[in-house]
Amino acid sequence: MFVRDAMTKPILMVGPEHTLRQTAQLMAARRVGSAIVLDPDGAGVGILTERDLLYAIGAGKDPDIEVANGHITWDVVYARPDWSLEEAAMAMARGGFRHLVVMDEDEVLGIISVRDIMRVWAQLRAEAAASV
Repeated sequence: MFVRDAMTKPILMVGPEHTLRQTAQLMAARRVGSAIVLDPDGAGVGILTERDLLYAIGAGKDPDIEVANGHITWDVVYARPDWSLEEAAMAMARGGFRHLVVMDEDEVLGIISVRDIMRVWAQLRAEAAASV
């Protein structure tokens, strides 16, 4: 099974000037744990996760004033759609994170999370058990 088979798409994209509250509301409405942030000035693709929001709120930041730009992870590890799920899981384990942006060349295709990988692996195990 490959990353392209398990990734979440379409992805949630926000701008660097979205407030933390706006971003959190969009993430909650879509029931996702991260949002892709595209920098119009060319810094590339960043990611804002539930953990980033939690740290900002925990540090006393005002979610109605603070914008995504100040809390984005720009040092993103990317997955390719043809990676195996094992390769994606190993990259997450090495980096200590739960989301990978899936890219092909310069195009963002989706996001793969630990939850996506667990869902697919659990489904495959259930199917294998049912066929015995």
